[in-house]
Amino acid sequence: MKKLISIALALVVSASAVSAKDYYAADFGAKADGITLSTAAIQAAIDYVSENGGGRVVLTPGNWLCGSIYLKNDVTLHLEAGATLLGSLNAWDYIRDPYANWTAFVLSIKQNNIGITGEGTIDGRGFDVANCMVQYVHRGLFNDPLKLDRVQESNRPEDIHFRECKNVTIKGVTIKNPACWTQQYDMCDNLLIEGITVDAKCYWNNDGLDVVDCTNVVVRDCYIDSSDDSYCFKSHNKNGVSENILVENCVGRSSANGIKFGTMTHGKFKHFVFRNMTIFDTYRSAITVASVDGGTVEDVVVDGLRSIHTGNPIFIRLASRNRHEVTPCLKDIVIRNVYAEVPFDKADAGYNYEGPIEDLPRNVCASSILGVPGLRIENVLLENVEIVYPGKANEKYAFRGCTPEDLAKIPELERSYPEFSNWKELPAWGLYVRHTDGLVMKNVTLRVEDKDYRPCIVTDDVNGFKMEDVNIIQKDAEGKQQIVKNNTKE
Repeated sequence: MKKLISIALALVVSASAVSAKDYYAADFGAKADGITLSTAAIQAAIDYVSENGGGRVVLTPGNWLCGSIYLKNDVTLHLEAGATLLGSLNAWDYIRDPYANWTAFVLSIKQNNIGITGEGTIDGRGFDVANCMVQYVHRGLFNDPLKLDRVQESNRPEDIHFRECKNVTIKGVTIKNPACWTQQYDMCDNLLIEGITVDAKCYWNNDGLDVVDCTNVVVRDCYIDSSDDSYCFKSHNKNGVSENILVENCVGRSSANGIKFGTMTHGKFKHFVFRNMTIFDTYRSAITVASVDGGTVEDVVVDGLRSIHTGNPIFIRLASRNRHEVTPCLKDIVIRNVYAEVPFDKADAGYNYEGPIEDLPRNVCASSILGVPGLRIENVLLENVEIVYPGKANEKYAFRGCTPEDLAKIPELERSYPEFSNWKELPAWGLYVRHTDGLVMKNVTLRVEDKDYRPCIVTDDVNGFKMEDVNIIQKDAEGKQQIVKNNTKE
């Protein structure tokens, strides 16, 4: 923890090191009328400031129509209150960077001491841009496989894409309406994201924040509302490292997952701390910690999580979708000081691009900790945790029994996409654990509000299972066996 605090202080120092001299985009010919395409003028301002000692390129109130621009060394793009960097509706105004292999509105490649600050807005207008691109494909003007009638992710512009940059500050701004992910930081070092608001519900794959193979990262005081994963940590490279990550005092809503490791998990993830997080109205899991592509995930602490109206509180998954990769590992996970409420109905109903209807109806899934044979999760601590489930499970819909024979029939799904809902039905209403070594539960309360035919906790092939002050609350269930242990050593 001391190391993470020192990282935060270092980021503040690095951010203030950039010259504060201001240059106004209007002085380089940019127009804030929402009509004039100002890409060349804003880029000229950035280039000039970078070449002349650094400083801020300032956008004053108004709508600055723009295509792809590149942020350069020692430049901060500052958006004053009322200023909007407005994405062009012409898909040809966006660049797919040949080095990053991604398309974006604001790009930066191998630059240092850069930032985006202020109280203004970046609006990618992604719904219109993405549909414009679909029309180009249908007319033969743009080459794309167009799977599911949408242009592939890397061809649709993200609002922000920074790759291999150092000393990056994103602060205060509102980022909205991307055509793909909202913001991706790939192999960056010393990254501070503070006090931003993300509104990303206009199109498919609208992740709120993607941090990929980055080191020394602080994310704090942010609000993300997204149609895909909100706070997402990935590794695209088997040699990649995500290390020393602090996320605190943040709020998320998602039609997928609130906090997620993956899905791409090829490299190493270590030393993560999440503090004082709130996840609400979220279709999938409040927190998903997964390693499925050969990566190593270790030393993850979630300390303070309030999950309200979220489809699943905790999903921890170790598997291998790609057997040619190195052996994945997932260990040393601490989840403490958690309160979660799971609804009976669909948690994100009514939002644009909500989670898939085909996963319903189903009985509400328990939290789960799932390894596979030969790949065992190691050392998980659940402490000071309270989870409230709705119950109402219908055994005539998708019965899961708890005999050894019944448990053996539950598929491993080793190569499947890692989502709790893949199993449709689990044999417990509270917690299901499989192929795990070292699970400790301290001061844990699991409550179900209505009838549920399943027991509360089911363990299968678990070594080192310890419980201290575990409370199971279910009305009208006197004498019911609430803990079923199969092939489990305490």
